[in-house]
Amino acid sequence: MKVLVVFALVAAASAFSFLGDDDFSGFQKDESDGVPLAQKQHDINYLLYKVYEPLHNANLKTLADTFDPEAHASDYRDGGVAVLKLLKELEDHTLEEKQHYYSVFNATQREQAILLTNVLLQCQDWKTVISNAAYFRQRINEEEFVYALYTAAKHSPLAKNVVLPPIYEILPHFFTSNEVLQKAYKAKITATPGKFVTNFTGTPNNPEYRVAYFTEDIGLSNHYFNWHIEYPFWWNDTFGPHIERKGETFFWIHHQLNNRFDAERLSNHLDLVQKLHWDETLHDGFHPHTLYKYGSFFPVRPDDIHIENVDHVAEVHDLVVLENRIRDAIDHGYIIDKEGSKVDIKNEEGIDILGNIIESSLYSPNVEYYGSLNNLAHVLLGHQGDPHDKYHEAPSVLEHYETAIRDPAFYQLHKYIDDLFRKHKDRLPPYNKEELEFHGVAINNINIDGPLETYLEDYEYSLVNAVDDKDEVDNLEISTYIPRLKHKDFSFNVDIINNNNVDVLATIRIFAWPHRDSNGVIFPFNEGRWRAIELDKFFKTLKPGENHI
Repeated sequence: MKVLVVFALVAAASAFSFLGDDDFSGFQKDESDGVPLAQKQHDINYLLYKVYEPLHNANLKTLADTFDPEAHASDYRDGGVAVLKLLKELEDHTLEEKQHYYSVFNATQREQAILLTNVLLQCQDWKTVISNAAYFRQRINEEEFVYALYTAAKHSPLAKNVVLPPIYEILPHFFTSNEVLQKAYKAKITATPGKFVTNFTGTPNNPEYRVAYFTEDIGLSNHYFNWHIEYPFWWNDTFGPHIERKGETFFWIHHQLNNRFDAERLSNHLDLVQKLHWDETLHDGFHPHTLYKYGSFFPVRPDDIHIENVDHVAEVHDLVVLENRIRDAIDHGYIIDKEGSKVDIKNEEGIDILGNIIESSLYSPNVEYYGSLNNLAHVLLGHQGDPHDKYHEAPSVLEHYETAIRDPAFYQLHKYIDDLFRKHKDRLPPYNKEELEFHGVAINNINIDGPLETYLEDYEYSLVNAVDDKDEVDNLEISTYIPRLKHKDFSFNVDIINNNNVDVLATIRIFAWPHRDSNGVIFPFNEGRWRAIELDKFFKTLKPGENHI
């Protein structure tokens, strides 16, 4: 597939490794609080190690058994309010039990995970963080704990230098076929180290199999999960600092995912993704071939279904109503906030407001009126294999950030949402010359050294967390490998002239987009622009005169 590359100037190893002991006296201390960073990394790794089993680290186990969360009120920024609330839920047995599946799209389970996240964020020092984490790890649902710990570690200043392990090594059964996991269990039982191949889901009989290397890329899934951890839709500013441009980033991350997926489809002689229509047939089914740690398989959705209402969740009409309210706001150029006032969206902030409304983030100016189009759609589509709850199936891949991008319906849904954003963008006033130009700066020459060439390379990841420990069987090296997309090295050479007499700081962005559609027709510039993929972004100080990058 040919691509066009565009330059824009704008003014302006797995962490899952273990240390041999708990003595960190000789290690560099974290600047945030003086605790050795190696100790923090060690603590996080062991909290997440074999999360479905009791703690393996002696120090953390002692904390879990002896720590009293409510006896340390002065160690919390809120005086212990959050931890007392969580302890009350624990005492009342209202928390999700262990060995049950968890989904962030389940409101009750999500609120429980948020409670623990808030407790960890309220801790004023690392000892209090890790003591609470150890204590509640032993007592609450395993997957709720994982979500809460990842989120707290991402947002707590005390953990800002900690590297979180990739989620596919913590919850490998979310990503690894049941067939491979059975081999891993057999290797564990027979005390035989093993390295097993993971094949992509499906067969060549399914055209979508051609792009499974993209939809089932574990690195991309990890990226998508971490984005939602960094920008949680339920975040309000009582938990921590305001998250800037959250709604706009929601638009951009999904816009880029769709553009990249479309480019991969064209490279494999497939049509572009068609946006979802609530009243039309959903042609592409999905069979994930994965199994929850305890119990059910991830649900299957057959081909060629008509989208139905889902009992006790949502009706299709509900989503159509929300969509129409959003379209009306775009047409009028303003939204109505919860006080009934008009808020202009025909400006630079409009895309951020619209993103917060569509997701829906708690930053939405009017959650009750505009609802939660994105989140509700994920749940409704996720239940299409059993819309009337006849079989009480587990949450689908669409109901986990870790796995959502595997399902073809994910891209159809987000193409539908992307269409709303494009409608908004197309109604904005055009940029003028002053807004577009970088005064005194011009690109004189661009060339690319090396071929734009990709290939597949096997990538190995650990399955140690997938199998249970047995006292009589030592830990073994058990892993799987799967092909992942790589590219040959290439470089951009850019000559830029700065005609100003002073240094200027430039933001340099590199974009590429497909040159032709699936019929070989060249994309018009405006259509290509919308399909552009951001390859790189960096800052550069441009000296007066010629600059070579």
